Amino acid sequence: MNDMLEGMLETALYADDLDKAEAFYEGILGLSKISRGGNRHVFFRCGAGVLLLFNPQETIKPPSPTSLQVPPHGTTGAGHACFRVCGENLDAIAARLTSGGVAIESEVTWPQGGRSIYFRDPAGNSLECAEARIWGIE
Repeated sequence: MNDMLEGMLETALYADDLDKAEAFYEGILGLSKISRGGNRHVFFRCGAGVLLLFNPQETIKPPSPTSLQVPPHGTTGAGHACFRVCGENLDAIAARLTSGGVAIESEVTWPQGGRSIYFRDPAGNSLECAEARIWGIE
């Protein structure tokens, strides 16, 4: 089965305040919004994939019989997502975050090569921007 899985299509994070999350991911990180569904979700294009931001209070509700039958889901507490970034852009992203009032929590140079930076979104999710080579991916 491993050879049938081509990669990650979606990454989901949860935020109680979608307005703040939307402003952060669109305004600070510069992601392109795909859609917003009221106070339930906001979706963004991220490279070849999609970042899904859900309000956990809404996604724990079962779907109505007339809507898409997406099972209830959600989590509490901070999640984590890592954005793939080429090394040449890592410092520029750190500068963009800092100028947007976002603190860089940690900078790591990995023993196997590559660097990453860690920071938080308004919901407290741990975000990382990293070179793919931290996982041996070119």
